[in-house]
Amino acid sequence: MIDIKILRENPQHFIDGATAKNIDVAIPLLLEIDEQKRSLTRQREEHRAEQKRISKEIGPQIGKLKGQLKSASEEDTKALETKLAELEAKPSSLKAEIQSLDERIATLEPQWNDLLLHIPQPPDEDVPKGESADDNVQIRTWAPDGYDVSKSFAENKGFNPRPHLDLVNALGLADFERGVKMAGTRHYMMTGNGMRLHQAMLRFAFDFITNTYDFTPMSVPVILREECMVGTGFFPTGRDQAYHIQESQRGSGHDLFLAGTGEVGLMGMYADEIIDADKLPIKMATVSTCFRREAGAAGRDTAGLYRIHQFDKVEQVIICKAKEEESRKWHTEMLSIVEQLLQQLQLPYRLLQCCTADLGAKNADMIDIECWMPGRGELRKDGQPMGDWGETHSASRLYDFQCRRLNMRYRDEEGNTVFAHSLNNTVLASPRILIPLLEMHQQEDGSIAIPECLHPYMNGMTVLQAEQLQDA
Repeated sequence: MIDIKILRENPQHFIDGATAKNIDVAIPLLLEIDEQKRSLTRQREEHRAEQKRISKEIGPQIGKLKGQLKSASEEDTKALETKLAELEAKPSSLKAEIQSLDERIATLEPQWNDLLLHIPQPPDEDVPKGESADDNVQIRTWAPDGYDVSKSFAENKGFNPRPHLDLVNALGLADFERGVKMAGTRHYMMTGNGMRLHQAMLRFAFDFITNTYDFTPMSVPVILREECMVGTGFFPTGRDQAYHIQESQRGSGHDLFLAGTGEVGLMGMYADEIIDADKLPIKMATVSTCFRREAGAAGRDTAGLYRIHQFDKVEQVIICKAKEEESRKWHTEMLSIVEQLLQQLQLPYRLLQCCTADLGAKNADMIDIECWMPGRGELRKDGQPMGDWGETHSASRLYDFQCRRLNMRYRDEEGNTVFAHSLNNTVLASPRILIPLLEMHQQEDGSIAIPECLHPYMNGMTVLQAEQLQDA
């Protein structure tokens, strides 16, 4: 959520920010409603002050008149009662006016709040402008020694690659048919060594972020109240991507939602709290099952393990002091951690600076990491895929956007309460990460060479054998 005070002072900044992100939000309408609300609020406070003043002033007068009534003549009694009724009516009249103003303010609140929640975080000035994800800018690439992503897989390895679906099916790593039978499209089951590899990747990533970089390991709920989804910025714009549990229809007081990332739970735990400044930065990591409806169109590049409704993810979150330079420092650190992890896995990757149109509503800046997947991309004349990048990680810098919505604050050196800053990043999401792992580490005989860093997590297994795999 943006600061309404700053919006009032510089609405054009937020109008330009929304335009840069291709987000349509009625900021002039919000300011109009905001002014009406503020005017009514001022009137209400003036009436309350007047009501308090009058009550204080007429209290002694009413007491005096009531005393006079006890000994007044019949003729004086009528006049005293009339005067007493007039005095007593003054606060009642103001009370009715205050109630009317309360009702008018209450009618404006829902639309005011809804419009404010829809206003996106303006992108940082150094984020490149763009119309779509096609305008994202490559920052740098990395590949293991001896592998050149500008050349085909066959040129690098000496044989044609098999797409991950072929490898998965031949090695018995997943069962898509039974997954679809049980839960519908884009569902699957990890089986045998596929499940072992899936868990090995998660355990390696979780140990890497918590042991090597001292992120506090956390377990968080993945079934959450709507307030957590709104507070972290996934609602209202992302409601169509979330699974909704309608508990209110079953007599419960509130509905629940399945989280699409552990970030929601990690951030939600400090909602409505004032954090001890000495505890900042708070560095947390969780591994959790994530759920997304993934309503996008299906295609060859989204088949198999790429775009699915349920997956597991190691997520890192940082809550830090409200200083831009500190947020930028942690953003760089988060990316460095993931780069080191991918280098241990020997997976080619690139850093992609997201343009303004690809940031989403809540991010001031976002950098994606994409891994090279030989089985993706257009097909050559011989039917072999050309290979392409596929998103596996995303690191976001949000400043106080989430913390303001969550009412998450700390006390600064002067004792003032300040909204904190937050950042988040994918450490590793599986089974999508298995796509580049299988495709990049496949061998000519169809087996998969397991990276050395995973050996301890695979009970010493170094190769996934593919005796049943037929030549492509």
